[in-house]
Amino acid sequence: MMLCRQLRRALGRRMMIVAVSLCAAVTSTAAEVDDATGLTIAPGWELVRIHCGGCHSHKLVTGQRADRQTWLDMIRWMQATQNLWQFDPQTEAGILDYLAANYPPAPNRRRAPIPTSLMPPRPAADAESP
Repeated sequence: MMLCRQLRRALGRRMMIVAVSLCAAVTSTAAEVDDATGLTIAPGWELVRIHCGGCHSHKLVTGQRADRQTWLDMIRWMQATQNLWQFDPQTEAGILDYLAANYPPAPNRRRAPIPTSLMPPRPAADAESP
């Protein structure tokens, strides 16, 4: 009985140390976020705040994930169709560096498809099947 209590105390202390260590690691690696815009504060964030927030909500930026080329494609589309102004090369590079580093593609962002066995019946579609 005494051994069980000692073992519980020892494991409890160890688990507490592990939990505190994990919390410290998460806190130290968590990126700072600007309260007004929701943008991650990192080099280039003010360029995005100024140039992107002038036309649309910053949530449109923070809700997207893309690689550098796809971010560039989005900028080119906005320039061609939405009247976004042309950037000088240094500004464009700063925006792209920031977006690619802080909002990269997220793997497995979508849920898996619902299995067919869980789908409701589709009488019209099922009647057409041979």
